[in-house]
Amino acid sequence: MRKRCRIIYNPTSGREAMKHDLISILDIMENAGYETSAFATTAEEKSAQNEAERAAKAGFELIIAAGGDGTINEVVNGIAPLKKRPKLGIIPAGTTNDYARALKIPREDPVAAAKVIAKGETVKMDIGQANQKYFVNIAAGGLLSELTYSVPSVIKSQFGYLAYLAKGAELLPRIKPVHMHIEYDGGIFEGQASMFFVALTNSVGGFEQIVPDASLDDGKFTLIIVKTSNLVEILHLIQKVFNGGKHVDDPRILYVKTSKITAKTLEDKMMINIDGEYGGDAPMTFVDHKQHIEICANLDQIPDSAITAENALVNDVRDRFVHEMEQLPEEPEDDSAKEQEQKTKEQSK
Repeated sequence: MRKRCRIIYNPTSGREAMKHDLISILDIMENAGYETSAFATTAEEKSAQNEAERAAKAGFELIIAAGGDGTINEVVNGIAPLKKRPKLGIIPAGTTNDYARALKIPREDPVAAAKVIAKGETVKMDIGQANQKYFVNIAAGGLLSELTYSVPSVIKSQFGYLAYLAKGAELLPRIKPVHMHIEYDGGIFEGQASMFFVALTNSVGGFEQIVPDASLDDGKFTLIIVKTSNLVEILHLIQKVFNGGKHVDDPRILYVKTSKITAKTLEDKMMINIDGEYGGDAPMTFVDHKQHIEICANLDQIPDSAITAENALVNDVRDRFVHEMEQLPEEPEDDSAKEQEQKTKEQSK
């Protein structure tokens, strides 16, 4: 019996690129051994999420989320709560496509992205949970939330990441600190901060150096708290981000690894951004579900340091091999071989 694949695509993402490439993508997946069908999302709330859940429960082995980060988030929310979860493929067709960037999936060519999925290379990825909602890339409070909500979807579709940069330049002078109380593994931060990030990958808002040591499957978030709200200092920190991720050691930054986070504000309301969309208000608890979903990735392009499970397996096998070799008794000398060697020497004289 052939395996089945369901493509869930947003027909309005990325200047409607999927409409033009859908037939080619269906053909690629059919040739990869999947009986493949497609579902176009609608304006109905949770359209992609509901279809992903339905397809997973119907026994589809692979679900492909084709669209922006919002579409991917919905599909993940459809399958993450289930005990039996299908593999997930991603065809980016949105604005920043942070998750696809982290997985080294082509972001400007849906057909090339489909070919990566057809190769069948996967990694078991961590998935975050914020209260009852799941996320795959980033949760945040502070400036990032306001920035995302302030850019109209039409502008994002037309100008992509440039729209975020333009809006960010406009909003920076208006940054105000928030009195935050954030608990994480082994510590508590309480004080004034302009923003915090809860990251699963190295790509946040198009920047790949914000989390330079990100691991995709180690069961840990990267928590970043920006303690300053001074415009000049924030610009200086951004410069450090571009300069090889040197912000991680700056005293104005709290940078830690943690499997669980609780965030609340002691003053004003604080909206929480989850994978680029409004995800509710603080207080909020974030939990990392280690290696929760098997996701298609371009493994040849992902740094070894970003996939701990594979490295751990290799190291474990190597260590066990060395240990077993050390336990072997020394090989006893073979007397018959010695006698034969002596005879050979005598004959040659």
